[in-house]
Amino acid sequence: MTRRGLLRLGAGAAATAALAAAEPASAAAAEGRFELTAPSTSLIWKKALYDETVLQSFAFDNVNGHIYTVQVKNGAGSDAAGDLCLTRLSLSGAVLGHMYLLGFGHGVQIGVEPAGTSAYLWTETDGVSDGETSRGSRLARFRFVNGQTLTTTSSALTKYTLVSGANNTTCAIDPSTNRLIMRYRGESTFRYAVYSLAAVKAGTPTKLHDVAQPSGLGTFQGYAAYGNFVYMLTGNAYGETNPPPGNTYVTCLDLRTGEQVQRARSVAGKSLDYREPEGMAIQIVSGAPRLCLGLASGVEKARLANIFYKTELV
Repeated sequence: MTRRGLLRLGAGAAATAALAAAEPASAAAAEGRFELTAPSTSLIWKKALYDETVLQSFAFDNVNGHIYTVQVKNGAGSDAAGDLCLTRLSLSGAVLGHMYLLGFGHGVQIGVEPAGTSAYLWTETDGVSDGETSRGSRLARFRFVNGQTLTTTSSALTKYTLVSGANNTTCAIDPSTNRLIMRYRGESTFRYAVYSLAAVKAGTPTKLHDVAQPSGLGTFQGYAAYGNFVYMLTGNAYGETNPPPGNTYVTCLDLRTGEQVQRARSVAGKSLDYREPEGMAIQIVSGAPRLCLGLASGVEKARLANIFYKTELV
């Protein structure tokens, strides 16, 4: 082989190494999809968050063993203003700290990026209000600092606009692939765009996938991605028109093709009062993934958080 050939080989190896650094998880780490009809197990049960409002979503720091939850901040007008409360919990549900995020949005879904003994949060920001509720128009990354209050103009934020003209932007992070999955509303429908997290942070985001959310799923309540699949949570709180065990469903969508591959009703926590589905996340325990879903319970002004998980892969 010539010297030029060796240089080309070296450049190719460097490019391969760079790609591996951007998405370090092996294919085996995200192999398969969750069986949605498998039974669920309780992780936390009736735990209070820092504020007393309904859990909106959550995500795991799988390195440091923390759960981060987000909810609308206490107080009249917080939902319309897009003011959120972020809580850090232990894996048993003990409150370990909090932040306030003013003007960010509704908190439909969040992502966590572990960093040393702490973490960066990925959330919606620059909320746009319709007078009743607020929805983010961009994404933001910021470090968790206990007791800190952030506004949308805080220097602690790094903001991202990944799809021009998109609104209702939220995101989740797949810990098995280090990919960022953004749910957004385009011209008429909600979609899921997939990016390398490292590429987004580097300012060079390129869509790996972009698929439409199926219609007719019901009230949307959160999502999580593992490997080639995104899992969507829908449903409502118990009520006269939605008696126990309720209308909570989880739907699995193939991110490569947009095909809906499974949909199943969830009766996890069916004995809870109120019981509103809220948020999804992936937990990794000793290398094994768990598909987790959240449920809000309790009475008004004293809401509680519950998390259940499934482990069976097919």
